[in-house]
Amino acid sequence: MYTIVKLREAPAWLDEAARWFHEKWGIDEAAYRESLEACVKGGAPVPQWYVALEGGAILGGLGVIENDFHDRKDLAPNACAVYTEEAHRGKGIAGALLETVCQDMAALGVRTLYLLTDHDRFYERYGWEFFCMAQGDGEEGPARLYRKITG
Repeated sequence: MYTIVKLREAPAWLDEAARWFHEKWGIDEAAYRESLEACVKGGAPVPQWYVALEGGAILGGLGVIENDFHDRKDLAPNACAVYTEEAHRGKGIAGALLETVCQDMAALGVRTLYLLTDHDRFYERYGWEFFCMAQGDGEEGPARLYRKITG
């Protein structure tokens, strides 16, 4: 059984998490490390990072950053980098991560989250609502931007 960890409460996972997110999304590992270090340092509700762990391995994860590289800078903060290892999909990990992030953000005083994605109908299962289209940095066309009221 997996457990969901708030990385600000488990700084020992910082290097492994930075490497894991980098491998999944191809964004510079140093950029992830910088954001994860800011999360661990604390002082502000954003950024935050979360992983689902089982047996010392990361099965899934996501973060919350100000803007997930899109043109709607007014819509912040953003859940980002949502990923579940393929072998562990369909087990509720993404849903549990999304629920955890929403509860945690509400507790930290963040009432609204946004999420940019190419998926449709996936996030609705977890109470997210389509809000508008947004242009991702370097992307050919717009993507779906979802909103979730956390509390």
